[in-house]
Amino acid sequence: MRAVNPSEWVELAIDSIDLDANGVARRDNKVMFVRGALPGETVLASIVRRKAKYEVAQTEAILRSASARVTPRCPNFGVCGGCSMQHLEERSQLAIKQRALEDQLYHLGGVRPATVLRPIAGVPWGYRYRARLSVRNVVKKGSVLIGFHERASRYVADMRECSILPSHLSALLLPMRELIGALSIRDQTPQIEVAQGDNVLALVFRILAAPTAADLGLLQTFARTHSLEIWLQPKGPDTIVLLDNWVARQQGLEPLAQSQLAYSLPEFGVRMPFRPTDFTQVNHLINRVLVKRAVDLLAPQPGERVADFFCGLGNFSLPIASLGAQVLGIEGSPELVKRAHENARINGLDERCSFSARNLFTVTSSDWEALGALNRVLIDPPREGASELAKAIASSPRLLTRIVYVSCNPSTLARDAGILIHQGRYQLVSAGVINMFPHTSHVESMAVFEPRPE
Repeated sequence: MRAVNPSEWVELAIDSIDLDANGVARRDNKVMFVRGALPGETVLASIVRRKAKYEVAQTEAILRSASARVTPRCPNFGVCGGCSMQHLEERSQLAIKQRALEDQLYHLGGVRPATVLRPIAGVPWGYRYRARLSVRNVVKKGSVLIGFHERASRYVADMRECSILPSHLSALLLPMRELIGALSIRDQTPQIEVAQGDNVLALVFRILAAPTAADLGLLQTFARTHSLEIWLQPKGPDTIVLLDNWVARQQGLEPLAQSQLAYSLPEFGVRMPFRPTDFTQVNHLINRVLVKRAVDLLAPQPGERVADFFCGLGNFSLPIASLGAQVLGIEGSPELVKRAHENARINGLDERCSFSARNLFTVTSSDWEALGALNRVLIDPPREGASELAKAIASSPRLLTRIVYVSCNPSTLARDAGILIHQGRYQLVSAGVINMFPHTSHVESMAVFEPRPE
């Protein structure tokens, strides 16, 4: 139980910081993880959790402040679990993430990059174009809460604004509360998924019961008033339906409404339509820089055959094809493969692209050889990484000219880098971080591999 009596507080000197932005100190031969403390600070803290080998504490007072400390912009910081680093200035956030990447590469993969890439960073506020907001009708409070969960809790934070959401979306948090509160299915609407495109905002209402005619009318009015798309999701992500099409079906009419949701990659002349539950990057502006950096590093040449593994909607495939390469995109989701085909057609790149659905977590050496000769490869896996794919590449007698690996988890990147280098004939020529999620502990990164000199 947390000590609330100041006489029970302990004085701690903070030596370092972990990736969750907890200060790290030592006391009585134990590691102390101190919430809200920064390296170089001396704080008074209360113990909130005791374990055999470590303790967790909460900063109660700062006796000596670090120069890197800044005032958090968001009033929810410290309660909401959406951010962990708003009290730390942005350059220091990047330095922590870069150090985490290099430490993981060395300690888990046994490798070091020959060159550290310049970090990719951008606008630190209003960047989050995708989010899943939890919804709770709290009867005791007589109100609906919409937002991220509180830190390490199942409770929903009482968010009235959010500094990492686009300002127009942040301004909708309170109107959305009123909307949910007016619905008959307020207790059967547990989540609103948010997806912002270049020109339109989409809200996906997860519903566990059918909305009434009155509910549909309220939702339609809200969509028109705020110039946005509303989708309804009765079951899994692929069951989403545009609100107007849902209403049309209820009325026995042909559903004709079309979504305008899309993002663009102007550097390559590519426009990417997507559905709001499709995987797209949270930070569209950083995604543009990320794609440009990755494609530049991959350096595909006209006529070369390039594979894009975990290709999704074609976020990298289409830009690579726009430079004249022949692209083989492979993705585990058949639905995403269909939309990648369609996006290639829309952008006039279908003759240079082919897509197929395949489980990339079970790739064998035989599967790899069956793909035929490839010049270059881009890999953009989920958090689980791509260990089986890395093993297949490492064991192949055919060397690739270059591999660009985009990662959302530095530990699995490090593991896979170790496979390519220690089990294969590749070297890690460069690696660096992408600050896709400012003010959070999430580390996005990129690594480039080439054959070792003979």
